[in-house]
Amino acid sequence: MAHIVILGAGIGGLPTAYELRHLLPKSHRITLISDNPKFTFIPSLPWVAFDLTPLDKIQLDLKHLLRGRGINWVQGKVSEIDPHCQTIEVAGEILSYDYAVIATGASLALDAVPGLGPETGYTQSVCNPHHALLARAAWREFLEYPGPLVVGAVPGASCFGPLYEFALLADYVLRKRGLRHRVPISVVTPEPYAGHLGIGGMANSAELVTQMLRQREIECIENAAITEISRHQIHVAGGRILPFQYSMVLPPFQGAAFLRSAKGLTDEKGFVPILPTYRHPDFPSIYSLGVAVQLTPPEKTPIPIGVPKTGQMTEAMGMAVAHNIARELGAISDAPVTPTLEAICMADFGNTGIIFIAAPVLPDLVTGKRRQSIARQGRWVSWIKMAFEKFFLMKMRWGMSVPWFERWGLQILGLSLVEPISEESIPEVQLVPVNSALLKRKI
Repeated sequence: MAHIVILGAGIGGLPTAYELRHLLPKSHRITLISDNPKFTFIPSLPWVAFDLTPLDKIQLDLKHLLRGRGINWVQGKVSEIDPHCQTIEVAGEILSYDYAVIATGASLALDAVPGLGPETGYTQSVCNPHHALLARAAWREFLEYPGPLVVGAVPGASCFGPLYEFALLADYVLRKRGLRHRVPISVVTPEPYAGHLGIGGMANSAELVTQMLRQREIECIENAAITEISRHQIHVAGGRILPFQYSMVLPPFQGAAFLRSAKGLTDEKGFVPILPTYRHPDFPSIYSLGVAVQLTPPEKTPIPIGVPKTGQMTEAMGMAVAHNIARELGAISDAPVTPTLEAICMADFGNTGIIFIAAPVLPDLVTGKRRQSIARQGRWVSWIKMAFEKFFLMKMRWGMSVPWFERWGLQILGLSLVEPISEESIPEVQLVPVNSALLKRKI
C-alpha cells in the first residue's frame, strides 16, 4: 500500500497528517518529518517577543501528540529530496515515498539586505520560535535603555500583518510601562501604501491601518526600500537613515535549502509550482502547501513584494491535498478539490485589533474584485484571536484538522475552505505507481 511522507509539522503539515489519517485506511502508512520536536502556533510569536506569553504555552510536543494516532514520527533535518527516485534523505537515512507532501513553511532570506536578522545582523524577527526568544531577550534589554524603535519589512517580504501587529503592540506595551514618551516609533514598509498587505488592500484596510498608526503617533514610511542595516541605523533608498535602539524587520521568505537544490522542483526562490489540485506539474508524486507554494502576486508594485499565505489558507491547502491524495488512492470517490484561498486574518494590538476577511485573498483577475472583503476594528478582535489560539491548540491535541463545527461556522460567515473542480480543468499528469516495496527502510 502507499507510503505518504509529509515534510514539516507546523500549521500546514500537522493538520494535513491528521486529515490524511482520517481519510485513508490503516493499510496506508503516513510519516511526518520535522527537525523541530515541538509544534508551535506561529501567529502568537509577537506575544512571546513582548514577554506577554511564554513560548511553551503555544507549543505542543509532537512525539506525545502523535502517539497512538497511526502516524509515524521522524525527528530530523531533511538534507535532500530526489523527486525522480522518490526518495528523501533525513538524518542520514534514506526514505522512499509514494507521495511526498511539502509543508516546510518559511525559510528566511536573511541575506536579502546587509545587516538583516538577529544572528548575523542587527534586527529582530518573529518568524520562528528561536527568533522570537532572541527578540524577547533584546526587548528586555531595550526596556532598560529605551530609544527609537523601527518596525519594517524589506523588499520581497510577503506577510505584513505581523509588521503592523508588532508596531502597535509595542506602542501598547510601552504605554502600559510609562515609557512611550521616550520611544519614537516608525514603520517602514515596501507596500505602496499602509494596509495594502501584499494583496492590493481590502475594503477599508488602508484607512483603518493608517488611522490607527496616526492615532498612536507612529510614523509610517510607505513604498520604501530598506537597502542596508548597520548597528543602530536603517538605510532607506533615497538616502534617509533611521536611527534605532530596537528594530524588528521582516525578511523575505524562500523555499528550504534542500528544495532549492532539487533540480526542476522549484522556482529560483525555492517555491514549488502547483496545479489546481496542489500537485506538482512535473512530479505527480509531490504535493505542496503553505508558504512553500508558488503564488503570483495580484499586481505589480513599485517595490516588489510577495503574496501572504495565511494560516487559514495553509489549512485549506492541506485539506485539498489530503482529499486529492485520498481520492487518487481510491479511499474516497468525490470530485477533486482546490482550496478557495478565502481567509480570516486577525491582528492583535493589545487593547484593540483588526480582523480582515478576504474571500478570496487573491482578487478576480478580470474584475479585480473579491466576493467578500471586510476590515473591522475592535477590542473584541483581541479576544477572538486569543480564543482561536486555544481552539487551534485544542484541535492539535485531539488529532483534528478542521472539524465539522469549524466548517459549519465558516459557512455561516459565507466562507469555505475547498471547492470541487472538474477533472477536465486539471492538466494530465502521469499517475503515481504505488509500490511500497521500493522502501529502503521501514518506519
